[in-house]
Amino acid sequence: MLSKCYRCFRPIKTCYCDAITPIDAGVKFVVLMHPKEAFKQKTGTGRLTHLALMDSEIIVDTTFDNNFRTQALLKDPAYYPMVLYPGETAQATETFPFASALHHKKLLIFLIDATWTFAYKMMTRSASLQALPQLSFRRDYRSQFEIKRQPAATCLSTIESAYYLIKELQQAEVCPRSLNPEGLMAVFQLLIARQKQYLTHADVGLMQASQTEV
Repeated sequence: MLSKCYRCFRPIKTCYCDAITPIDAGVKFVVLMHPKEAFKQKTGTGRLTHLALMDSEIIVDTTFDNNFRTQALLKDPAYYPMVLYPGETAQATETFPFASALHHKKLLIFLIDATWTFAYKMMTRSASLQALPQLSFRRDYRSQFEIKRQPAATCLSTIESAYYLIKELQQAEVCPRSLNPEGLMAVFQLLIARQKQYLTHADVGLMQASQTEV
């Protein structure tokens, strides 16, 4: 039986834990993970995101209105909850009034870790998530997830989303400017490099081609 690391859920020989140095972004991140990401995906980045960020956690479910932990976080007066999701009402970090909104509360960001189809279903079936203020990227970030087909080049993995969001929150003076979030991208690149070892050149070419589609 293959030995497995029970932190990153990778086989011991490809464990990522030694490459991760968790950072404190001053924000609580909660990864809302679809069960298929939790139990079937070999290249999922949601768990890596959690391991790379202090004060973060993973909640596995398909809907969240009746999820005890999610609802407890939403009702906790210590937090100001938001969700990173490109909805119609989503705002950019550059224009969101964090100073007045937070008012001595800690920012809590929900990250949805699922395919775009499942992410949409998780949102539409969870009224409590839909009611939250939404953040979305306005900058033209391009995914570097070349080993996985994405619907479009601007569709970011969970760990890329966390990285770019932290960078934007630094500019918004929510996360410390002295913070160095490059460790998230470093472990992400390690994941890609290791996975590419198991792909043929043709496979990699197809993956790269898919990233240029918009």
